[in-house]
Amino acid sequence: MKQKIAIFLSGSGSNARALCHYFDRHPAVEVALLLSNKSDSGAKSIGEAFGIPVFIFNRTQFYQENTVLEQLEQHGIDAIALAGFLWLIPEYLLERYPDKIINIHPALLPKYGGKGMHGMHVHEAVWQHREKESGITIHLCNKEYDKGRILLQEKVALSEADTPSDIAKKVLALEHQHYARVIEEYLTRDAGY
Repeated sequence: MKQKIAIFLSGSGSNARALCHYFDRHPAVEVALLLSNKSDSGAKSIGEAFGIPVFIFNRTQFYQENTVLEQLEQHGIDAIALAGFLWLIPEYLLERYPDKIINIHPALLPKYGGKGMHGMHVHEAVWQHREKESGITIHLCNKEYDKGRILLQEKVALSEADTPSDIAKKVLALEHQHYARVIEEYLTRDAGY
C-alpha cells in the first residue's frame, strides 16, 4: 500500500514541484495533497500540472480550527513534507503525525536556523559570516523551528566570490538532489521496497 504524503508550501514551490515529479507514478509513495497558506504560492499551478488536489488555508484555519487536519484525513495522508513552508507546525499536527513531518532547511543546522531564518535570509547570513561551506539539513519536525532529529546533512563548498544568490543556487541544487530520496527512504525503510 502506498504511503500518501501531503506537501506544505508557502512560496513558488520549486521543491514541491521536484517532489511531485520524483513521486509521479512511484510504486510506494504518492503525493496526494498540496497545502499552502498563500493563495499566490506555486501550489495551484503545481497541482494542475500533476493532477493533485490543492487546499489553501488561513492562519485561523491552521491554528484554531480542525480544517487542515480534516483535509489531511479526507485524503488519507500518512506523512507530511514541508517545502518552503514558513509557519510553525501546531501541536495537534505533531501529535497526529509523530515523526512523520519532514522539513528541509537551507543551511547546516544548528547554524542559521530558527524563526525568521528562511530563504535568502539564511544565505545572506551565511555570506555575512564568510562561511567556507553551507548545505542542507533534512530533519523531522518538533515543537521548535529547526530543532527536530536530523535525517541528512549535505555540504557544499563556498568560495569568497560567491554572493548570497550564488549560495542560494548551490544549496537549491542540493535540495533537489536529496530531498525526495530521503523522504522515499524514510517512509519506505520498513516496507521492503
